[in-house]
Amino acid sequence: MARMTVNGEAVQYRLDPSTPLLWALRDASNLTGTKYGCDSKDCGACTVIIDGHAVTSCSVTVGELDGAQITTIEGLSPDRSHPVQQAWMAEQVTMCGYCEPGFIMAIAALLQASPAPSESGMTLWTRPLP
Repeated sequence: MARMTVNGEAVQYRLDPSTPLLWALRDASNLTGTKYGCDSKDCGACTVIIDGHAVTSCSVTVGELDGAQITTIEGLSPDRSHPVQQAWMAEQVTMCGYCEPGFIMAIAALLQASPAPSESGMTLWTRPLP
C-alpha cells in the first residue's frame, strides 16, 4: 500500500506498486485533469508536481512515492486563481486544452523553485527520471 499526500489530502493506494501514478490519479482518485498523452515521458500532458519538482506521472510508480507530496492541476488552484493560470488566460495561450494542465504544472514548479528563472538554470528544477 502506497501512502502519499495528493492535493493536501492523505491518500492510500491499494494498487500494484508498479502502477504508474498517472493511472492512480485518474482511475483511483478521479483526478482527470492529469492527462494521458504518450506513455513514454515525452509529451508532458501528465505532468504533476512531486515534492516540488515537475514530473511526468507516467514515469513514476505509486510504489516509488511512499510519503511523497503530490500536486495535480486540481490542487494547484481549484478556482484557477494561481498566477500561472491567470497569466495563461490573460495571454490567451489556450489551444485545444488537452496538454495545458501539464504545461501549467511544469511552469508552476519552475517558478516555485526559481521565482526569476534564467535559461541556464532551466534544467535544475526538473526531477531526474528513472
